[in-house]
Amino acid sequence: MAFLLTMSTEFTMGQKVVDVHSHLITSDFLSALENEKRLLDEGFPVPFYNAERHLGWMDENGVSASVLTLAAPQPSSAMVVRRTNEVAAGLKHQHPGRFLFCAALPLPDVDAALKEAVYALDTLKADGIKLATNVAGQYLGAPELDTLFSLLSNRKAVVILHPHRPEPVNAAVMRQTPLAMQEYLSETTRAVANMISRNVLARYPGVKVVVPHCGAYLPLAVPRMKSLAPVMQANKLVGEIDWAANLNALYYDLAGAHSPETIRMLLSITSPQHLLYGSDYPYVAPGALTASLSRLRKYLDEEPDLAPFKELILSKNAEKLFGISDGVASVEKTKGDLIVRIAEIEVFPDYLDQYLEYASEVDRLSVEREPGVIGLFPMQDPGSPCQIRILEIYADDDAYQRHLKTDHFLKYKQGTLKMVKSLKLNTMHTLDGPTMNLIFKKMR
Repeated sequence: MAFLLTMSTEFTMGQKVVDVHSHLITSDFLSALENEKRLLDEGFPVPFYNAERHLGWMDENGVSASVLTLAAPQPSSAMVVRRTNEVAAGLKHQHPGRFLFCAALPLPDVDAALKEAVYALDTLKADGIKLATNVAGQYLGAPELDTLFSLLSNRKAVVILHPHRPEPVNAAVMRQTPLAMQEYLSETTRAVANMISRNVLARYPGVKVVVPHCGAYLPLAVPRMKSLAPVMQANKLVGEIDWAANLNALYYDLAGAHSPETIRMLLSITSPQHLLYGSDYPYVAPGALTASLSRLRKYLDEEPDLAPFKELILSKNAEKLFGISDGVASVEKTKGDLIVRIAEIEVFPDYLDQYLEYASEVDRLSVEREPGVIGLFPMQDPGSPCQIRILEIYADDDAYQRHLKTDHFLKYKQGTLKMVKSLKLNTMHTLDGPTMNLIFKKMR
């Protein structure tokens, strides 16, 4: 019954897509910003996020997987950062192959960031780390961050960058020209240039860094840095720079104002194997994102010099970078272990009777026809009849994955999309497996 947020990896639009630039916005994050009066810190309202809608947009546009990161601004509470990472891990676990995530860190506290990075990568199985260009004026490339980059290099971590408000900032200028219009590009360029000038990526070669928004101003900045480096070095303002090693660590997403001209500029400082698709969901309206992706597909088909790179840009590069196999993000399988979930569903009142008919049919057919479906037990709250709870028990993960591809499940999923107001899937840990097996034996 994990229907709204899960689907097979076959898409009707042909060319699948991996989106490396999307944002998770949690209720804890919003509450923290509201309490601190920081909702407009970035000069732009924080949008609403809903995983069901996100997956709906992905399904409509052939996006097989999206990488979630925490939006700006950086929460001041380490607990909010931790909770956001756990919510992201839950989405990844609940919807195998659809969501990946790069964990946020509670900077500028480097010690706390080191601990969170270890927890996120080892316990939550994060697919990488998200770093802000700066947090409270602590910019990437700062010497105190070397210990963090050493850890990330040892873990072969992917790092996704995202611009945040520069520190300090001129409020009047920001009002006249909002950050997203220009300063975000300067901020990204500033942070990456700072890392390059200190050879951060050359000294910590295990780290791969995704630069957002079509590389910001780097196609212009890198040649200028190279030309001025000898003068700066002669005046002992910077040391020797390993340009090849630093630039080879950089990947670039195409979120924002991509175009054939922009891609050609990026190819002046990188290779086609380092270009990635990014949407910036949910900061851009879904309709605009759909049009943008369609336009990208179109000119990657029609431009002779770019057409050979279409598959690389849309999916293959991201699959390689994040270790995605056959278009499905690698997840920990639980083959041989019972899968127990509780689906918490709220149905729109006008559709309640129709929904119950669909649910009854799919529950009955699943148990009758699928040996690996041990039980689907729908329950209704007598005081709130639109609140449905379904206890789902599968023999193992393989049985669960087979269930998602059956005709009766797909009929249920497609038929009830408009009927369900909200869905939360809770994967439960079985504390007493032997007793559960005994219960099933007594039921026979």
